[in-house]
Amino acid sequence: MMRIGPITFEHIPLVLAPMESVTDTAFRAVCKAYGADLMFTEFIASEGLIRHAGKSFAKLRLTDAERPVGIQIFGHSIETMVVAAAIAEEAYPDLIDLNFGCPVRKVVSKGGGAALLRDIPRMLKMTQAVVRASHLPVTVKTRLGWDENSKNIVTVAEQLQDTGISALTIHARTAVQKYRGRADWTLIGEVKNNPAMKIPVIGNGDIDGPVKAAEVIARYGVDGIMIGRAATGNPWLFRQIRHYLDSGDLLPPPGVGERAEVCRLHIAKAIAAKGERRAVMEMRKFYGNYFKGLPDFKQYRMKLMRCVTVEEVMAVMSEIEDAYRF
Repeated sequence: MMRIGPITFEHIPLVLAPMESVTDTAFRAVCKAYGADLMFTEFIASEGLIRHAGKSFAKLRLTDAERPVGIQIFGHSIETMVVAAAIAEEAYPDLIDLNFGCPVRKVVSKGGGAALLRDIPRMLKMTQAVVRASHLPVTVKTRLGWDENSKNIVTVAEQLQDTGISALTIHARTAVQKYRGRADWTLIGEVKNNPAMKIPVIGNGDIDGPVKAAEVIARYGVDGIMIGRAATGNPWLFRQIRHYLDSGDLLPPPGVGERAEVCRLHIAKAIAAKGERRAVMEMRKFYGNYFKGLPDFKQYRMKLMRCVTVEEVMAVMSEIEDAYRF
């Protein structure tokens, strides 16, 4: 059993990573339906929350069907992060997550995300301040270190634990690596097997299938695994991993009918949350993954990319099902 504050998981949880412009309320709902145990919002700028920016506040939208769900925030100012965490709590999430791992330039250049890996004292002060002010469990997501010469996560993990956080997620790359190269879970294993660590340790990086998920759990002993890019347009990955962990058997890949059905579900939820035009535009980033691997799919992908109404999308979906029905 794994516990984050009052939240308990009877088995090793499969966690949907926070991803900008991906893990909105519509996609979270779809992933939950396919077995995600815990999920996070898109990361939200603390400055945007304290300025009451509409885009930032829209990311706070949660539904009971998603629970347990956490709101992830990032920023440079300790004071601003404390206020932003309080604002986030008003959306009634189950936990607050602090982003110390995002390597994107627009985040790092403002001193947020992975930039805090170059200023560990500030990271620790910020974390402690949010923990002390928050009424909810506070968790942290970070990386192995800033670069190859500063992979200090084993020490930093202990220090973060001392601030009072309830769980720690570690992405198995440095900030400089961004998403390049292979994820190295060795140090995640060292953190988990450090006898001083008492809080749950969740591993993240390159989990793209059931066998890989089972391997890292067995080898490194992590309490949970977080899945990011591999879940984009592939929500049934959670179901496949859970089935393999429970039974040792691999589920067959989803057929075209199920892919189309899930894509329809996703767009319907996106329309309910954002309106038709915006939902149709934003769904374009998902089509390639929903139908990944289908031969000669490019012509249908281009048709989907040109759609501007949901009726057009549904018509192309029907074409796809007819074309690949065998």
